[in-house]
Amino acid sequence: MDASQITSFVMSTHQVFSTMLSLNVTAGKPYTCCAVSRFENEVSGIIGMSGDMQGMVVLSFPTATARNVIRAFTGMDMDVNSPDFADAVGELVNMISGSAKAKFEGKNISISCPSVVLGKGHKVAQPSDALCITIPFECPAGQFSVEIAIKHAQAEAHPNNKTSAAKAA
Repeated sequence: MDASQITSFVMSTHQVFSTMLSLNVTAGKPYTCCAVSRFENEVSGIIGMSGDMQGMVVLSFPTATARNVIRAFTGMDMDVNSPDFADAVGELVNMISGSAKAKFEGKNISISCPSVVLGKGHKVAQPSDALCITIPFECPAGQFSVEIAIKHAQAEAHPNNKTSAAKAA
């Protein structure tokens, strides 16, 4: 993962929050996920990535921030256990990931349907073979983070893959 890919997620988060929620966000300094988490995250939206880039993106909030963000997004105060609440969190991580994906020029990338995890003290295990970066954010609704663990897909050894065939020769 390079700096331009991290920047894509920062820009996409700014864009989604300002356009869809009318919230200005400030990004903190990115750090590796193996560092101690700065947030008590209780709500996480998760999207998988496949194709030329593989891994996952996690949008993670403390409950109070999640409720404030979803209220700004939907105009309604929702119970955290409502299916609509989870759908809204999933849609936010979908929009951020989709916008960032569009900035990866020349890459064939697919994103999965989002999943949402709720619960105090939960942790999302990132792929062990991908560098994980956490980008902390602050906004009027509270603090949250975007975690990115993606890597370039490795070329498969296949007879039609000229790169692999050349290496084998």
